[in-house]
Amino acid sequence: MNMENNKEDKKPKLHPKNKHTGRYDLDQLCETHPSLKPFVKRNKYDIESIDFSNPEAVRALNKALLMHHYNVHTWNIPKDYLCPPIPGRADYIHHVAELLGKRNKYRIPMGTKVTCLDIGTGASCIYPIIGHQEYGWKFIGSDIDEKALNSAQNIFDANEDLKDKIDLRLQTYPKKILKGILEKKDVIDIIICNPPFHSSEEDANASTLRKLKNLNGKKANKVTLNFGGKNNELWCEGGERKFISSMINESKQFGKQCLWFTTLVSKKENLKGIYYLLHDAKAENIKTINMGQGNKVSRIVAWTFLNNEEQDAWIQKRWNKKFSKSKYHN
Repeated sequence: MNMENNKEDKKPKLHPKNKHTGRYDLDQLCETHPSLKPFVKRNKYDIESIDFSNPEAVRALNKALLMHHYNVHTWNIPKDYLCPPIPGRADYIHHVAELLGKRNKYRIPMGTKVTCLDIGTGASCIYPIIGHQEYGWKFIGSDIDEKALNSAQNIFDANEDLKDKIDLRLQTYPKKILKGILEKKDVIDIIICNPPFHSSEEDANASTLRKLKNLNGKKANKVTLNFGGKNNELWCEGGERKFISSMINESKQFGKQCLWFTTLVSKKENLKGIYYLLHDAKAENIKTINMGQGNKVSRIVAWTFLNNEEQDAWIQKRWNKKFSKSKYHN
């Protein structure tokens, strides 16, 4: 088993291909999406910004970013559902694209020859939007919430660039992750996952109050989810560690159907247990990719059950057999 780790000596920055490095160009975003303008104010540093503790402001910013950078002109999600920060989602996509390209002579595979499974795609469907608009990939999106999947489907149906580029699947076994979603005929190039972070609703609420205090500079007594989120999006029994453990255990069954399995790991202290489980599962190769956004540091853990020869055969058969340039090729 081969294990590669990025050192955390230096604070990681956003991926070089990420369109959201530096400060938001709010003038340009307001021109693209005028509904953002009422939320733009000068902060205590006399810099134009939005109030990130205001859910409506965050939603307007997301709409503007998706319109301006990803040609998504219709994007609406039900109230109280997770409205994720887009720069971090884009970073995940660019890092896993780089991972796919590494053994392909550093050439990232583009277009619908690549299939990505997004576990817990949510009502916003952000990962599939960015993954398709940046690289042309097609997606399978899974979720345990039927309302969230209906929202995701509406977004893809309403935008010409996204039509027919996602297969949404309802997970009817809430304690399962891959089982019940992946079928025998499925061949998946990359799996992405942003697992529920917290282990209980109380833990999630306490974290939200701390975050609001950091944003506003004063103690918050009422839980207001600035980025929204239903219970299943924010926490699960056992939290991140248990969720990823279950994913690893299930991944063994699909080791020959998927090239790379990946998941976000927010808590560094969970890494040791994750590596132990992957070693026990006999993963052929394990990689850890560090990511950074603002003051937050997280990482992607990726693993495959295919050896180098099997990976090369996969790449040749799936991506390079009739390789031709497309509008997505860079």
